[in-house]
Amino acid sequence: MSPEDIDRLPYRPCVGVMLANAAGELFVGQRIDSETPAWQMPQGGIDEGETPRDAALRELWEETGVTADLVTVEAETDDWVTYDLPHEIVPRIWKGRFRGQRQKWVLLRFHGRDDQVDIDTDHPEFSEWRWLPANEVVDQIVPFKRGVYEQVLACFRDRL
Repeated sequence: MSPEDIDRLPYRPCVGVMLANAAGELFVGQRIDSETPAWQMPQGGIDEGETPRDAALRELWEETGVTADLVTVEAETDDWVTYDLPHEIVPRIWKGRFRGQRQKWVLLRFHGRDDQVDIDTDHPEFSEWRWLPANEVVDQIVPFKRGVYEQVLACFRDRL
């Protein structure tokens, strides 16, 4: 695919989940499909007819095993946040149909215990997970997503 072809592709509608514990630390998981450090927060596509909040709760459960009764929805970004994938991986991801993602982010407060987080799901996304202080998150994220994380952290900072 040429750069021009990629620039004409749409963004994939998606939701991102910022899961915060009582101490204000944030959940990050190491992507299971990456041999290099590739930490991120739960995220995924929004199904047809699904609201971003519903998608956030579904993705949280699918990727972390955390159920809706263990969280409180605290906030949602007003606007969509977009990012472009690096050109070299566009043809390999989502069958080359999207240039990147257009995301709504939802801040969820976790009221459970760490042993209620279970990344060994039916379709695991993460090989390990941890809580990080908000000011350490961006440095751990894959470079092409750091701008998104900076925007979302700025949006939710007063609630962390």
